[in-house]
Amino acid sequence: MASKQPNQQEMVQVGSRTSSPFWRNRPTNNSKVNAPKSGDSNIVVGASYSHADILKFDSLSLSPASSRPHTPTSNSKSNLRATKSPPPKASAISSPPRRPTYPQFPYSSSNDLKPDPDDEDNDDEDEEEEAQYIYSGGQDEDEFGLPSITSMRREAKKRIPVNKINDPGGGVYGSRNGSLSNIAPERPFARPRANSSDIALERGPPSYPSAKKAEGKILRPQYKEILRDPANSLHLISHPPMPSNATAKESEAHTTRISRINKFKRILQASAISLSDLRETAWSGIPSEVRAMSWQVLLGYLPTSSERRVATLERKRKAYLDGVDQAFSRSSSMSSAPSRPSSSSEKPRARGLDETLWHQISIDVPRTSPHLQLYSFEATQRSLERILYVWAIRHPASGYVQGINDLLTPFWQVFLGAYITDNNISSGMDPGQLPKPVLDAVEADSFWCLTKLLDGIQDNYIFAQPGIVRQVSALKDLTTRIDAGLAKHLENEGVEFMQFSFRWMNCLLMREVSVGCTIRMWDTYMAEEQGFSEFHLYVCAAFLVKWSEQLVKMDFQEIMMFLQSLPTKEWTEKDIELLLSEAYIWQSLFRGSSAHLRGSSGG
Repeated sequence: MASKQPNQQEMVQVGSRTSSPFWRNRPTNNSKVNAPKSGDSNIVVGASYSHADILKFDSLSLSPASSRPHTPTSNSKSNLRATKSPPPKASAISSPPRRPTYPQFPYSSSNDLKPDPDDEDNDDEDEEEEAQYIYSGGQDEDEFGLPSITSMRREAKKRIPVNKINDPGGGVYGSRNGSLSNIAPERPFARPRANSSDIALERGPPSYPSAKKAEGKILRPQYKEILRDPANSLHLISHPPMPSNATAKESEAHTTRISRINKFKRILQASAISLSDLRETAWSGIPSEVRAMSWQVLLGYLPTSSERRVATLERKRKAYLDGVDQAFSRSSSMSSAPSRPSSSSEKPRARGLDETLWHQISIDVPRTSPHLQLYSFEATQRSLERILYVWAIRHPASGYVQGINDLLTPFWQVFLGAYITDNNISSGMDPGQLPKPVLDAVEADSFWCLTKLLDGIQDNYIFAQPGIVRQVSALKDLTTRIDAGLAKHLENEGVEFMQFSFRWMNCLLMREVSVGCTIRMWDTYMAEEQGFSEFHLYVCAAFLVKWSEQLVKMDFQEIMMFLQSLPTKEWTEKDIELLLSEAYIWQSLFRGSSAHLRGSSGG
């Protein structure tokens, strides 16, 4: 294959920029937004969960927000006040601070985002206002009407800093005495409500990392052709030459990989893709070069007919972007209201946004895969927020449930990688510097594929989550048949399966293994007819039985601590493939024979 010309490539690196091309800020206007006091017990702040135990602080930037190249220079007064009490500098950190439990979760808020210059201590004197969900349109906002990160940082600089504590999740909180403030219940019988101020400001101005210049990724010069039809990427696959000093085993692995890629290419380039052939080939894993298109076909997002593929993609992507515009339109909630004469004293219009729902999503997104730099950038987090919000309002039976944010990341990462020459995109690249059509396509494709996945397991996320209850019960029954000694030991120690396996079903084991291992696991799940619902049960059974030898020697406390922090950080695709093979054996033995096996085990 001919070498690419340097002038045809677009180098995507983090450099000195004033703003990301994906965000457009509007002119500012001095307006006052009141937020309730931090001691309000009725503010919905959401449950706390984190990957803080696996955070790698050497790969995340904890530098002050003012050093980020995306933030424009603010006025001199703001800079002067911000320099009086600079944020704590990053130092050698042995381990991240322990995240508080739900009742003590810190609430980040300011009583007055634009204080009176004559009275800088008026934060403690403002009274709480009732929740009216009023949006002040004068502040900086992005193209969807949400407050921009630049505006959040500028407002944060104007506030009088207290004793601040860095939050690995991206927020900053503090208290007068430097300790975490417990939220005292002032109105125990009041219904929890969202903040009446701008909801996105509650998590504080996040600190986004900057990639080094040497870690820049290269955007495919032919990305426009790939946007139009993903099959065009199949023609761009090039195989690296075999090293001269390669061993016989390495040479065989290299040849096998090329053969598998060519087999996928023959299947995907057909005018009518054979789903049976694609599933059979994908069960043993999909090469990264052809994974994006294979996933989209296996999930039913892309049609098997090549003649309908381009038109379907264009229609689905446009439908999603139209849905985003409608969901974040400030006037959508007021469309049915009777018209009123405008006046200068009229209050700002209500933003067409479910504030409580948006609040929970805005809390969870910064905690999504925080150990990977890709998910710490502003463009990535904004994209995840929009996808989750639009999905939630389109599925009111379940709405947004914690755990769905994790299920979104494999799609976002795989589909983004289709436009980058480097397969490893988890670090070293700010997606905000990519062309907007690329980000729009990745976002829309991720939304529709997430929808396809959740359509098969939506009863896991509706009220009372009956799907998970059934799966946990089935897991207990299946474990009893596979390893009766382990099941009996867990029962004697008082360990309930719901206590440790709920997360396995809710997040599809994504909290137990890395994103890379999850992506390999999903190759097989998509090749199965009911991979995310039925086959996942057998994977969980094989996963539990794998630790049987250690578990039978532990008591209740040791069992719970072990299952909450399993030694899987060093797992590779080989470990996942072994787990999938064992799950396939259990499925072959026990599928469709539950009644017979239950009777034989009882006798």
